[in-house]
Amino acid sequence: MILHIRIVLWFICDRHDSSGMNHTLPAATPQRSSPGSPVPTAADGPGPRFSKASAAAVLVCWLLVVFDGYDLIVYGTVQSSLISETGWGLSKATAGTIGSMAFVGMMIGAIFAGRMADSWGRRRTILGCAIVFSVFTVLCAFAPNAAIFGVLRLLAGIGLGGLVPSANALVAELVPAKWRSLIATLMMSGVPIGGSIAALVGIQLIPAFGWESMFLVAVLALLVVVPLGLKYLPETLAPASAQEKAGRKDSAGKTKAGQEPAGFASLLRAPYLGVSVLFAVATIATLFAWYGLGTWLPNLMQLAGYNLGSALTFALALNLGAVAGSVITAWAGTRFGPVPTAIAAAAVAAGALVVLVAGPPVGVVYFMLVLAGVGTHGTQCLIIAAVASHYPGHLRGTALGWALGTGRIGAVAAPQAGGLLLAAGLGVNSNFLAFAGAAAIAAVLLAAVGLKLKSKLSIPSSSTGASNV
Repeated sequence: MILHIRIVLWFICDRHDSSGMNHTLPAATPQRSSPGSPVPTAADGPGPRFSKASAAAVLVCWLLVVFDGYDLIVYGTVQSSLISETGWGLSKATAGTIGSMAFVGMMIGAIFAGRMADSWGRRRTILGCAIVFSVFTVLCAFAPNAAIFGVLRLLAGIGLGGLVPSANALVAELVPAKWRSLIATLMMSGVPIGGSIAALVGIQLIPAFGWESMFLVAVLALLVVVPLGLKYLPETLAPASAQEKAGRKDSAGKTKAGQEPAGFASLLRAPYLGVSVLFAVATIATLFAWYGLGTWLPNLMQLAGYNLGSALTFALALNLGAVAGSVITAWAGTRFGPVPTAIAAAAVAAGALVVLVAGPPVGVVYFMLVLAGVGTHGTQCLIIAAVASHYPGHLRGTALGWALGTGRIGAVAAPQAGGLLLAAGLGVNSNFLAFAGAAAIAAVLLAAVGLKLKSKLSIPSSSTGASNV
């Protein structure tokens, strides 16, 4: 998959190197200074071409997203070991509560890191979040009791939750508008790839070295990916204070739209309020379906009487579908627009989950699980692409953090909802119907987003640089 992304990135670079359509920098402006210095981008209009240095930065961001996916699955791989081997007195209920701590941290991190990325700069926020995530994840391996383990997971989640919106904001500013949807969706393929790595690595590491080894893997992010980020990640946005000063010096005495201070106050008022709320609620519904499946699928299939092998088989089927969904929706999002494609992807997920209710043959079950992975994760990738494309640069990180942060409510609620439905005696099908309903709701909400954007009642197209709705 990383080879596929690299080929796509080099193809784009070559197209821009050889095409007369790209916008180059003025002669007096260097294309790139030191990695930490602000650089001009094509995020909001004419800017520099998508260089090979930008492609390297995108690949670093993709590697960080892989760790996001790894962490989403790693707790599930060690949960039984924590209950049976640690002597912490964990039950399934308390283990579930500890598992949700990381999601709570991700919600906090996503909301506030997006705001910080718009104020302090993308590069510093990404590197800071990567260091926080790595350090506290490694410390989880040395936790003496369940309470400290839960706190460490919360703190690691804060760092991890800030990575995705910040990295996506940076990538959106390095990629020309016509390729933005493609690269955003391909980059999010790192989530299911990281999850698959966690499932596969756990089979070997846990029996040989214990559950602690699964958290020590995060040292790779600290020792490898963070140094790569220091070398290759540029800064694409000047701090908000500098923008405000520039705005105050404007000849008219007013702040230009591109220099407007970033923040939730600007995001949650006209002309952005309606579409911001719709994006957030659609993300909640999408993540409810995605994380609900990821948490309960093995148990649900066993309760349904299917003998499909180990839980790893189910996780791989769903995650491989999610990887395929990243590629398919990347192409479709570029061809038809991220919002229309997201509507179709959410509808596919809902339909596949409804089919599972009918108890089809085993081969059909596998196929429906792949489609569910394509639809749920593909929808989330496309929402990210749509947000990155339809907000101006000074609000992009905040908007991504808002959507992904509030969306984590769905990630926190889904595991608990699935358990409550089973505890109430409503059976396996109640879970599939709940997750299918969430996907259908996401499709409806995204349709409302499309109507708002097409009617130009929310985000003026002149300030976004987006091409397709």
